[in-house]
Formats: sequence, C-alpha cells, structure tokens
Amino acid sequence: MTEQDAAAFWDHRYSERDQIWSGRPNDALVATVSDRPPGRALDLGCGEGGDALWLAEHGWQVTAVDIAPTAVVRAKAAGATRDLADGRIAWVIADLRSWEPPGVYELVSACFLHSPIDFPRFAVLRRAASTVVPGGHLLIVGHADAPPWAMAHAHGRHHFLSLAEELAGLQLDATEWDTVASEVRRRGATGPSGEHATLDDTVVLLRRR
Repeated sequence: MTEQDAAAFWDHRYSERDQIWSGRPNDALVATVSDRPPGRALDLGCGEGGDALWLAEHGWQVTAVDIAPTAVVRAKAAGATRDLADGRIAWVIADLRSWEPPGVYELVSACFLHSPIDFPRFAVLRRAASTVVPGGHLLIVGHADAPPWAMAHAHGRHHFLSLAEELAGLQLDATEWDTVASEVRRRGATGPSGEHATLDDTVVLLRRR
C-alpha cells in the first residue's frame, strides 16, 4: 500500500463521524508522566490530539504525528479552543512508515498504534525508541482485545499482541533499557453509540538507561 493509499484509508476512517475518540488523554499516559518534569514528547499516531493536548497543557513540548489530515485538523482546532497557540505542539501530517523524528525526546508515546492495514509497527517503534534520551521513557499502550463495538469492524479481526509479544517484537537492547512496567490494566470505556464496557489494555513502559 502506498503512502497515498494509507493516508486515504485513515482519512476515510476519520470522516465516518465528526469525532472518533473521546478527546480525553490515555489513562496510562497520565499515570506515567503526572509526577515527571515536562520535557520533549513524541506522540505517534496522535489522532484527534487528546494525548498531545494534555501533554502540552502540562508543560510538555510535543511533536504529534498522524497520517490522516482530517484527524490533525481536528486536533489543531481543539488546541485553538484550549489556548495552546504558543507553538507548544508541532502538528505533523506524515506516514510513520517513512517519517524520521526530527529530534530527541524525554518521552515517546504510542497509544493504540494499531492498524488493520499493512503497517511495520515494530520498525516504527524501534526508530522512535532510538530518539529517547538517557533517562527518558518509551510508553506503548495497546488493546489486549478488540472492544465489543469493534467486532464488526476491521479492528475486530486484528491480532492484538500479548505483553510477551510486544516486548519480543521491539528487539531493544536489554543493556540499554529497563522495563518499568509490563502489565494488563483494566478500564471502563464508552462506545460510539453510548454502550459501556470494561476493556483490558496492555501497558509497556521502558526507561532508557
């Protein structure tokens, strides 16, 4: 699939509704960074910007990347309503398969970086991990299984990785990284039609030595 095809796929996905996600930050992200001094953060697959906006509001300088122009436009609009026009977020429309991070970061975050189309996820994560400074963190949050409302969607047929598969696939040098957390966390969620469910997320937090 070409970059143009992939961008069209995700832009169509976001165009299905006026808002896809809740706009709230990921719980694991909030728990990870709430007690840390702000620095530079890279948000991979930022979507409509919930995580990036929260980070910026808490003092982080954020590079937020997504392939879907519709998603990034929505994220920028949300930021404008929250008085974040001071350049604290660099919004980037790019295909992570070929995009090269422009700097180094105290935090690289990849929350629900799943794709029903061909996507070299581990290669993207390893490239981003190489930009984490010593003492910085790589946070990866994923679905342990598809939410009930997604079973009829392409994501319902997706293979969601176990914690062991996630760590093995990263292939990071164990002499350079410490595993701070590797666990399944349970949370309540509300689906697109208002249905409620309890979901399990895989949370992997690594610290560069």
